[in-house]
Order: sequence, then structure tokens, then C-alpha cells
Amino acid sequence: MSGPFGLPLALLTDSYKASHAAVFPSALSATAYAEFRQPFNNDPSDHRMVFYGLQYIITTYVSRIWTDTDVDTAKAFFSTHNAGHSAFPFPETLFRKFVRENNGHFPIRIYAMREGSVVYPHTPVMQISARDEYAGLVTYLESVLLMMWYPSAVATLSRKAHTRIKERYSQSVDESAMWTLESRMHDFGFRACTCVEQSMLGGAAHLLTFAGSDTMSAAYYVQHVLNGGRPVATSVPATEHSVMTAYQSERQAVMRVLDEYGKGVVACVLDSYDYARALRDVLPIVAERQVRDGGVFVIRPDSGDQVEAVLMGLQAADKVFGSTLNSKGYKVIRNASVIQGDGVTLDSLVRILDAVLNAGFSAECVGFGMGGGLLQKLDRDMMGMAVKLSSITYEDGQTRDIMKFPKQGSSKVSLPGKFSVHADATQNGAPVAYRASHAPSDPDLLQLVYDCGPVPGHTWDSFDAVRARLDDQWTRFPKIARAVSDDLLDYQKLIHDRQEQRVNDGSAFA
Repeated sequence: MSGPFGLPLALLTDSYKASHAAVFPSALSATAYAEFRQPFNNDPSDHRMVFYGLQYIITTYVSRIWTDTDVDTAKAFFSTHNAGHSAFPFPETLFRKFVRENNGHFPIRIYAMREGSVVYPHTPVMQISARDEYAGLVTYLESVLLMMWYPSAVATLSRKAHTRIKERYSQSVDESAMWTLESRMHDFGFRACTCVEQSMLGGAAHLLTFAGSDTMSAAYYVQHVLNGGRPVATSVPATEHSVMTAYQSERQAVMRVLDEYGKGVVACVLDSYDYARALRDVLPIVAERQVRDGGVFVIRPDSGDQVEAVLMGLQAADKVFGSTLNSKGYKVIRNASVIQGDGVTLDSLVRILDAVLNAGFSAECVGFGMGGGLLQKLDRDMMGMAVKLSSITYEDGQTRDIMKFPKQGSSKVSLPGKFSVHADATQNGAPVAYRASHAPSDPDLLQLVYDCGPVPGHTWDSFDAVRARLDDQWTRFPKIARAVSDDLLDYQKLIHDRQEQRVNDGSAFA
């Protein structure tokens, strides 16, 4: 079998998809598109989102070559998959046809935004089409294509964290120390993932913005698969509670760590027994060693009130390590800092940083780690990613542009027709969707990435290039933009009114 995990490729979809080709109207072509329907977590003040992860899905799943063995194995599965363990319908004839006539490549065409693009609600991020007898397969791979909601959501979450930290950096950090910003959010999420593949994809999405990661599956994937061997992610030696409690005393544990790693950056968790007492009794000894050896000691609380724990660590470090006052009037602790990695969210991150600045410390004195909150506590509804049919050309040549507009679900209204996406100079280059037939003359941002098989000559951008694109567009684009052209909105209203009339006069149900 050609599919991953011992699965035939025909099963990389939802069951009901297999029944659609038989009932789809005969057509010369069909077109669908993908969009995010809403900003991340319905954020009313910032609609920017990151489109990321399609390269992995296309190269790992969509581009795989189907074989007759895949179809045979799928047929055996479908033979008992219907209610009562009876035969479930699936398009066996179509599958065998493209195995024979298209070298086993799935017969759809995909245009998409480039990896790392900043998009908005209702930006068509992908356009999928199928022709002739394969028109009914246009959305067969929808389910696996939609899985890029996950890396897109992680990439957006990390970028939003970066935005919040950067605002506090601008207020409290000298220009000479701004380079530390990319290490302020560390990926602790490997153990929170449901599988290694999730950690790799989500961890890579995080690395589009930050460089700190303990998720080595992602660090390796980014460096050696996506970036030509050039490293992106870094980490530092650090202890966990099992190391600290294995010693008779916390002082012994810390001293052993300093013997081994004290000349560099090392992090120690200090709440195995009593965080406040560890700060009082152990930290002065650490300070003496670290100042002598020139290393940096990172204090990690892992329980209690997040804000209180960070402030306690900073104040204790300031007392024994000392600090300097930067040009913006904030304290920068010598040879020490604090990292808060317990239950961090976008909201708590802001609370912690604001308290740190209010206490007179620079934002560079604090780092953050996110685990389950970064790689696990997300879902497709956070940005509402969806694929919808938008146009069909029937056998007689008549083209019908289609949209969904459920009366009981206005948030699920879709766009009709075929689209192109263009940079809008009046919005600093933010993407705007147009009807393909009424598009500007400048280049379409939707690029061909799959054409009934791999596209000859197409190469994916390096991870460095994707990072640069995201950084440039997130900085340059407005937080809220007009993502759909007036002409397309007018056309949507026209199609809506026509279809609504058919609903009202009953012809839509005849």
C-alpha cells in the first residue's frame, strides 16, 4: 500500500466523501476553495492569521502515487463499512482510471498562497479544481487538506505571543538587547502532543517566529528537511524535578548542575519543596558561582500564582546577582533571569509582563515556555477553516457559481465563483480576493502547487524564506484589512439574491 501508517490512500478522508462522486452532477469542471472564516479566537482587534503547513500535507499525502493495491485494499474495507456491515459505495472505477491513466496521481489541481503568508478572514488560501469525469472528486481530499488548520493555528498563536512580547520589549529593552526577543517563547509542547507527527508540524509552526524549542522532532525537521541543514531552533541544559529530588538537598542538586553547566546558560526548576526558601537559601550560593564563572542562571518556578512566582524570582535575583539600569530606565539583572512555563496563555503572558515592567524590570529578564497551550489546546474552530464548492460547469457548458448561505448560520456564508488574490498597495500589500474574471493585472498570489501530480519545476521555499515572509508581512500588514474586493462582494450579493429568490419561491426545493 502507498498510504502512511499502513492505510490505503483512499481512506485518507471522511467516510461520506466516498459516496459523493456517484451522486455529483455530471460536469466539465468543479471548483472549491478554502478559507479561514474568522480571526484567531475571534480576536476583534487583530484579524491577521498565518497560512502554513500545506507543503507537508501535499508532499506527505496528496502527492503520493496510488496503486491498484491501494484500491484493492480500500475495496475490501468498504465491503463491510456500510450500516449492518454491508458494502459502502466508493468510486472504484474512477480510482482505477487515474491509477492507469495518470500514473496514480490524484486528479485535482491546487492553487495556494505561499507558506507563511499573512491572511485574513475570507481570504481564499487554496483553490481546488477537478475536470471531466473527476469533477465529483474535487473535495475528496478536503479532510486531509483541512488539517493544515493545525500548523496555521500554532503559527498564528506564536506570532500573537511575539506581538505582545515585542510591545513590552519596545517599552523596556535597549536596542542592543532586542536580539533576545526570538528566545522569549520556548516550545515545551512535545509531551503534550497526541503523536510525534503533531509535535513536528506544530513545533515547526512555532519556529516560524521563535527560535527556542525543546521539541527536537520539529527542530530536526525544520533544519534538515525544510532548511537545507541550516539550524533554527536552540535550547539550553535544564533540570526537571526528578533531577532536583534525586539529591539529598536542593543545594547539592544545584551545585552539581553548576559544576557541569555553570559557565553557560542553564535553567533550574526551584519549586520541588519550597520555592520561596530555595530563592532565599540556595540562590545566593548560585550567584557567587555564576558571577565568578560568567554563566547565566535561569530560575524556573513551576507552581503557584504565575505573576507572584515570576516577581519573587526577579526580586530575589536582583538582591543577590544585582542589576543595571538600561537606557529606558528598567532593571536588567546580571547573570540571571526567570522563565515561566507553567500554564502560560496569551492573557497570562501579558499579565506577567505588565507586572514585571511595573516592578521596574526589563522584559528581557523574563522568558516563557508553552506546552499544551501551544501545541495541544487548539481546534479547527479557532479560525473556522473550511472548504466550500464555489463553481461548477455542467456538461452542457453552463457555468453556475455557487455559495452557501444558511439562514440559521450566517457565519458560514461562502464566496461564489473562481478567485484570484492580489496584494493591495492601499493596505501595505495585504491580500485581497477578486473574481478571477475581474482581477487586476498584477501577479496572482495563488500559485500552482499541485497539478494532477507534482508541478514540474516547482520548489518549496526554504524555512528561512518562509520565516522572512511572515516577519515582513506581519509587520507591514494592518491588523484589520479589507480581504474581499468590492466587486466580489457585489457579486456575492447578486448570487445570494438570486438563490434567495429561488428559496423563497420554492424552486430551490422543487
